[in-house]
Amino acid sequence: MGAYESDWGHASRFEPVGGEIAVVGIGEAEHSKASGRTTHEIAAQAIERAIADAGLEPTDIDGLMYSGGMSEQFDEEAFHAHFGTRHSMFVSKQGGGMAWAGSAPYIAARAIRAGKARHVLNVFSVAWATQRSSMLGGPGAFHAAEPFKFNLELPFGWFPQPVYFATITRRHMHEFGTTPEQLGAIAVACRRHANLTPSAIMRSKTLTLEDYLSRPMLVDPLRVEDCCLISDGGAAYVMSSLERARDLAQPPIVVAGVGEGYSDSGTHWSQQRAFTSTPQVFSAPPAFAMAGLEPKDVDVLTLYDPFTIVALMQIEDMGFCKKGEAGAFVEGRTLHHDGGVLPYNTHGGLLSHAYVLGIAHVVEVVRQLRGQAAAQVPGARVGVYGGYTGHMATTLILRRL
Repeated sequence: MGAYESDWGHASRFEPVGGEIAVVGIGEAEHSKASGRTTHEIAAQAIERAIADAGLEPTDIDGLMYSGGMSEQFDEEAFHAHFGTRHSMFVSKQGGGMAWAGSAPYIAARAIRAGKARHVLNVFSVAWATQRSSMLGGPGAFHAAEPFKFNLELPFGWFPQPVYFATITRRHMHEFGTTPEQLGAIAVACRRHANLTPSAIMRSKTLTLEDYLSRPMLVDPLRVEDCCLISDGGAAYVMSSLERARDLAQPPIVVAGVGEGYSDSGTHWSQQRAFTSTPQVFSAPPAFAMAGLEPKDVDVLTLYDPFTIVALMQIEDMGFCKKGEAGAFVEGRTLHHDGGVLPYNTHGGLLSHAYVLGIAHVVEVVRQLRGQAAAQVPGARVGVYGGYTGHMATTLILRRL
């Protein structure tokens, strides 16, 4: 076997792109509970804000990335209809949120290098809170429609997501002695950061560790506070060559490294050999190698966090501590923005900010590195987003010039 692969997964082979492009504009739509908005209305607001933040015009955006695997996403036709434009665009359906919020810069860098685009926009939005009552959207419906899960997992009751991750959590507790208090430390840190963030859905609801431990179980051993929100919302970010970025409105935030890893079990997670690991095992090392950095160099970390256990496993798998030691690592104020060893999800994450599937995490890293975040980490220069979607993980490393 080569580097970054094992008997249960592997890394994608990425060409070096570190230092070639930068994130030059960011924008978020309003994040909310059920709002009655459509995904296109939400995306358009985020895009408008990202373009304005970069000091560009819609006609300057000649590259568009979105999620081709999700319904109702803001595609090229929607862009032209909304902005009244007609110019040709580089288009990739390998963008959007989740893991792809972290790997989109790799595709954008190659497109910019090849002269296919100058300014590439990545966007993702959801209206799952609005659609929830009719089950027209949301993670439950998405998973129920997946053939492997429908035929091989649903009949045995292994559905929906809280059940998956309760099983994984219990196994992690069995193997490594992980405790409810340690999971609670993650939830509490996220909520504290959300309380400081004006755009966070849970900004007015505090949570102490005592509060967390007093909550009833949702799916043992997970409480509601271990689980992500369901939201309406979205975000977008614009990428340009570093040369062009220097002339734009905001300080360029450089893409230093990108990695991507896969579990060979695919979407049939119950068969993954390393049941308490994530594909960050394969994604993070090549990303750090591309960036010429190590986990100890990271000033702020954001992770796709549908459940506390997913964050815990990724912290281990990305090299911030040894496997099985993340529980002890995250105790106390380790993850807090003001003095923590590893400031984490400083906007609140999926648990307390908004469930917009990771793209807002990238926006938060950019804000941190610009020095513009609500829960600002003093002197932050290197930030990481860890993307995740079960069988796939990505690692995006950003840095200030």
